[in-house]
Amino acid sequence: MGDGALSVWEKSSTARVVPSARPRKLAKVPFVELADGRLQGVVSSGSDIGRVYVSSVEAGTYAFACSTNNNRPCGGAHGWSCNHIRALIGEAVLQYGADRVARYLKVEVAGEADAGTLTDAMTSTRPAQGDSSAAAQVFSRFLRHLAYLELAPTTAPLPEMHWFPTTRAVA
Repeated sequence: MGDGALSVWEKSSTARVVPSARPRKLAKVPFVELADGRLQGVVSSGSDIGRVYVSSVEAGTYAFACSTNNNRPCGGAHGWSCNHIRALIGEAVLQYGADRVARYLKVEVAGEADAGTLTDAMTSTRPAQGDSSAAAQVFSRFLRHLAYLELAPTTAPLPEMHWFPTTRAVA
């Protein structure tokens, strides 16, 4: 549409849903997103069922942050040894595909990209520990997503979700 005209879906408050690259198991990484210039999400603790970590990797610099939902620093976040960040990258690749994650994070990889090659390329740059100030916002979005799971099924509109993608054809 080079003449400046907008398509029908661009004029509506709905957007196309891009399906997951591959199915994910949500137990280890229940929330992952490419937003605010970062790969970020919530990762379950391997040792304590009541604890989760908010982890992120900044696009371009690969600065990383990992802390608990109570804002305590991750004990394993030294260099790139943190398993939470590695799990986040792995689940992002399942959700969005390796190529999309690589483009978003501005990672240059030779050949076929996967979670391991992305992680290796980022660790070779010796990234710094990043700012964990966005952890509260990420965790808040995660909790808001969980709240929708507790709603009773209905076909009535939810005003706060007017932007949410739909499968309904827009005329």
